[in-house]
Amino acid sequence: MPETHPDLDLRAHIRGIPDFPKPGILFYDISTLLRHGPAWRAAMERLASRIGPYKPDVLAGIESRGFLVAAPLALELGLGFVMLRKPRKLPGETIGLDYALEYGTDRIEMQADAVKPGQRVVLLDDLLATGGTMAAGIGLLRQAGAEVPAVAALIELAFLNGRARLDLPCETLLRYDE
Repeated sequence: MPETHPDLDLRAHIRGIPDFPKPGILFYDISTLLRHGPAWRAAMERLASRIGPYKPDVLAGIESRGFLVAAPLALELGLGFVMLRKPRKLPGETIGLDYALEYGTDRIEMQADAVKPGQRVVLLDDLLATGGTMAAGIGLLRQAGAEVPAVAALIELAFLNGRARLDLPCETLLRYDE
């Protein structure tokens, strides 16, 4: 399917908010992209064209903004969608993975029956920063027996070198070098 707005500049639809959530941080706000229909459509089409060649069986999204990317993209590609969430947010039996952050630890979980062994799962989030949460998501999916051929995000903060923590291809639409 040809892209509906091939010349649309997605970067123009990402708002930078200084000093959020704390002083010295520049927050890349995707809410401005989400509310602009043609830009949001173009973003989904561009991600679909990048993810399609990996031939996923299902897409997984990381809570919570990753859901905003993975769910409509799964619909666009005719695939199912799996949620990776914070602890105690999913009903039924779950499996989880604890991982280290710069300032402590966190945990990510998914329903135990969310993926079948051998299923090809592409993992998505809105933003790739340090790579810790994305790497944990890959680990959790692999723990469940999934094959993870690639990950993707709308935005990459390349200066934080998160891609270096990943052992597989990473597709991003926008890259910020500082």
